[in-house]
Amino acid sequence: MTIRYDRPVSRSAFLAMRLGFFSAGMLVLVILAHRFGPLKAPDFVALVLLSGIPAALAVPLALIGLARLWYVGALGGIAALKALVYAAIPLALIGFAAFRYFERPPIYDVSTDLVDPPGWLMPPDADQRWLQRPPITPESRELQYLAYPGLTGRRYDGALDRVYEAVRKVADQSRLEIVASRGQEYAMPEFQPRAAAAADEENADALPRSVPVPRPRPEPKTAPVYAEAEPEGTVRIQAKTRTLLLGLPFDVLIRLREEAEMTLVDVRVESRYGPHDLGIGTEIAEHFLHMLDAELLGIAGD
Repeated sequence: MTIRYDRPVSRSAFLAMRLGFFSAGMLVLVILAHRFGPLKAPDFVALVLLSGIPAALAVPLALIGLARLWYVGALGGIAALKALVYAAIPLALIGFAAFRYFERPPIYDVSTDLVDPPGWLMPPDADQRWLQRPPITPESRELQYLAYPGLTGRRYDGALDRVYEAVRKVADQSRLEIVASRGQEYAMPEFQPRAAAAADEENADALPRSVPVPRPRPEPKTAPVYAEAEPEGTVRIQAKTRTLLLGLPFDVLIRLREEAEMTLVDVRVESRYGPHDLGIGTEIAEHFLHMLDAELLGIAGD
């Protein structure tokens, strides 16, 4: 008489595999909907956290399945391993975000100029929903200085027009989409300072006194029109960008100032949503400035 041995089946292992697969699939769909679709950042964060619940449940169930495989030879070892792999995807993302959240300072706006941060041309305005955040204060600027003392502006021994062209080139290479700019006429090679332009106009109106030439009836002079509320020699460029994988939106402001045959460049980066940028804003600013240094190699100052 033949005795057939029926192996027990670990239901927890197969349940864990289903939960892990659901969690990983949900995370992928949420990322795609946020990166390429209409899903906004507050909903994205909530759904990512929600995807971690079935993943967290899958881990102990998978461990139970592995334990049953070891002790009684129950079927489900492969299913338990797949469950751990699937669950690791959302749990790793949530764990990395949590590490950044507690390891980095709770700020969402960073600037290379802490005393006089560049002002926005179009102040970012987004519906924060449940990701409410406090206003920017001197205390938050102090937190930035303590956490990122190396985030400083750049000083280049070059003309404003050359640095401006390099900034536009680096912005394009860094996937910064420019949405507004002001004062770019100061960076044109043919730009004349206002004092020189006014003197040229007066010289053009002056005629030699020795030659009696009939003159037309004088018309009232109008002042030349320059950029609204932008000091001479200052250019501001506002752009927006998204992180490569998750598509988190950030706003960027680049300010160029010409001073004493040098050009100063400052960068401001703000997370569009949430009270914490997880340190990504500093990484965006530093990456842009390093690329600008490489583009203007040889004329960078302290």
